[in-house]
Amino acid sequence: MGSETAIHKGHESEITFLGLLVLDDPLRAGIAGTLQSLLGLGIATKLITGDNRLVAAHIASQAGLPLAQVLTGEDLRQMSDEALLRRANEVAVFAEVEPNQKERIILALKKAGRVVGYIGDGINDASALHAADVGISVANAVDVAKEAADFVLLEKDLGVLERGVREGRATFANTMKYVFMATSANFGNMFSMAGASLFLTFLPLLPKQVLLMNLLTDLPEMTIATDLVDPEMVERPRRWEIGFIRRFMIVFGVISSVFDFLTFGVLLLVLHAKEAELRTGWFVESVVSSALIVLVVRTRRPFHRSRPGRALLIATLVVVGLTLLLPFSPLAALLGFVPLPFVFLVSLGPIVLLFVVTAEAAKSVFYRREERNVVVADRAGTVLTTGADGSSR
Repeated sequence: MGSETAIHKGHESEITFLGLLVLDDPLRAGIAGTLQSLLGLGIATKLITGDNRLVAAHIASQAGLPLAQVLTGEDLRQMSDEALLRRANEVAVFAEVEPNQKERIILALKKAGRVVGYIGDGINDASALHAADVGISVANAVDVAKEAADFVLLEKDLGVLERGVREGRATFANTMKYVFMATSANFGNMFSMAGASLFLTFLPLLPKQVLLMNLLTDLPEMTIATDLVDPEMVERPRRWEIGFIRRFMIVFGVISSVFDFLTFGVLLLVLHAKEAELRTGWFVESVVSSALIVLVVRTRRPFHRSRPGRALLIATLVVVGLTLLLPFSPLAALLGFVPLPFVFLVSLGPIVLLFVVTAEAAKSVFYRREERNVVVADRAGTVLTTGADGSSR
């Protein structure tokens, strides 16, 4: 044992220093710009790594992450869950962490009200991927990580996340447009039908006319999936809020019913319409106004400052044209319609125009009131990325 030690020391004494071998694992070009783009979308990026804190700080500085504070695994061991709940939102870099601490950080962020996405590619990332709201892995990750993830990125580029977020928010915005239109229109029609039944001795619309009305008003709404989305609708995350939908439905459903009753008044008191004429007149007014109001409801901006998708605009104009021509077509008798007097067609224009103007004014007041009364909490999503060795990067 002693001889081995002597030989070892002898070799050390004969070593000549020639230099240092430096290994560099550079970040992908443009990553800092991508993270800034994500931040502009309300998505904060946090770095979690098992590497030394100095290495983590160097990587974070290259990526443009804030370095005011760096929490280590030792700091986390000494920190209570309540303290971590406060610090997790403030800190962007976690270094020298253990695998179980990744999950703890994610759970703290979720308790703080964040929606968390976690990117991991190693065995040690499985629990963190499960804990996150959205688990993300990469194509060259280990099987365990890919099975635990909700999504697997086929491209080695975080820009995929930015494009995915934008597309997802645009899809959500268009989905909400359809919900707003369908709920408010159906509520308004139900309210109008029930109200008209109180003073009419006949059905305001025949069953086949109701079905045709639903078909025609649904045609423009079917193109909502391809509609253009205002830029501000993808700038920050939004959530499904039943209370907001209910308030929207009531406000715009009641407005729709008011103009339905105005149409009833013109037909009954001015034109002294009979059953067929009243049904035809209300059908035309309801379909035309419902089709045009889509252009108002689809945006929070003044409708003339938000360009609709081409398919939506064409479908709206086609439905309006068909509805106006239907009472004069060969199908009119089959559907229970009769030609409308010219004076009603002249009256229809101001009614629909006043409806659009009223809905536009109500929309402006509605959104201003919602923004003033509702305190919007910061619920920006959080993306956590990991290195190829399984440690967070």
